[in-house]
Amino acid sequence: MTQMPNATKPIDAKVADQYTEFEAVGGDWADIARQAEELGEEHIVVNLGPVHPATHGVLRVQFELDGETVKEVRAATGFLHTGIEKNMEYRTWTQGVAYVTRMDYVAPIFQEVGYCLAVEKLLGITDQIPQRASAIRVLLMELGRINSHAIAIGSGGNELGATSMMTLGFRAREEILKIYESITGLRMNHEFIRPGGVLEDLSAEQIQEIRDRLPLIRLTLQEMEDMTMANPMFKLRHIDVADQPLSSMMALSMTGPGVRAAGLPWDLRKTQPYCGYEKYEFDIPVGEKADAYNRVKVRFAECYESIRIAYQVLNELEATMGQPYKVADEKIAWPADMEISADGQGQSHEHVKHIMTESMEGLIHHFKLVTEGFRVPPGQVFQMIEHPKGIWGVHLISDGGTRPYRAHVRDAGFNNLQSLGVMAEGGMLADSIVALAMIDPVMGGVDR
Repeated sequence: MTQMPNATKPIDAKVADQYTEFEAVGGDWADIARQAEELGEEHIVVNLGPVHPATHGVLRVQFELDGETVKEVRAATGFLHTGIEKNMEYRTWTQGVAYVTRMDYVAPIFQEVGYCLAVEKLLGITDQIPQRASAIRVLLMELGRINSHAIAIGSGGNELGATSMMTLGFRAREEILKIYESITGLRMNHEFIRPGGVLEDLSAEQIQEIRDRLPLIRLTLQEMEDMTMANPMFKLRHIDVADQPLSSMMALSMTGPGVRAAGLPWDLRKTQPYCGYEKYEFDIPVGEKADAYNRVKVRFAECYESIRIAYQVLNELEATMGQPYKVADEKIAWPADMEISADGQGQSHEHVKHIMTESMEGLIHHFKLVTEGFRVPPGQVFQMIEHPKGIWGVHLISDGGTRPYRAHVRDAGFNNLQSLGVMAEGGMLADSIVALAMIDPVMGGVDR
């Protein structure tokens, strides 16, 4: 669009065909703006990402706009694709844990648990998993749920300019990562859950550490909630924004907090319990409608329910101190005895002494199980768990060997991303950022 400096100055006919001219001398600017709108001169395409502070990772989103109104949204994935599923076909069943934990890197424990449950189902040892191992899995998952939701709420606030929300979210996350580091030796990508149980037991000191940190986590969550749910600016940006009907969610295979915000109490921990969830008392929070405000509300409520579950698990762990934490079958259970020492997680000195100086059979068993792995009977299985983002599922196929014939994951974030167009189209561009934040995709899981 060009502005003519003088309306009386002649212009070449060929040049005139290439431009739309507006008279800037005299007249009413409202009339000029109306004419531009009628001609569609503000119909543009805006590219967001794939590297952008509002894209929740390496995601590219194209917005087709008419003024500031979103006409069409196109999300492009694949920028973080690492070929994890294909790589798993060339690793042992136990080594697969090291791959799945790197998918949704904000909630790695969930992938580890879901994958190991699937392997155990193929092995036919689901009923043999010790109670204590399942309790440890539940504890780590519920801490991970708080971690994931705190980052979702905090990063969503940061994308709207509320940096304090991100700071508080990471404060809560830091307390949880310290617990993870104490138990697993690592803050992320733990590789702690193993087929048949867990890598190491929890000590009384570790249980007490968790009890000491839970009030700090709850205090931070309460501070985040106080800053948001009654805040007039927050309510203006979230109430009735990015709303989506439940029927649309079902058609798009959506799961997780968004569905529960619409009023449907669908949570696999209640409908299809695993890891002994049926033993614990907790509620499934629901909202009134699936707008951005109710999605945040549901996530806060789920965090408090996770703390409620965590205390029940800690009581159970104290009552079962000394009981087995991995399956009794030594052909499946990880042979090493690990310990957390000053230099991080490593082999216990007693185990190293046993296999290196006392038992040739023990050394052979350790070597064979670690390098070659165990064999899994032929068959296939699909295992689902309730991930913080929604339903996470893994499909494993075994041909009877020591590694998967095929491994494929259903990541909740990938399916939920389909809803971005439904939530954003017809609204304002600024509200699209809120819509994307409420989906809360993590591209490591989306792309895999």
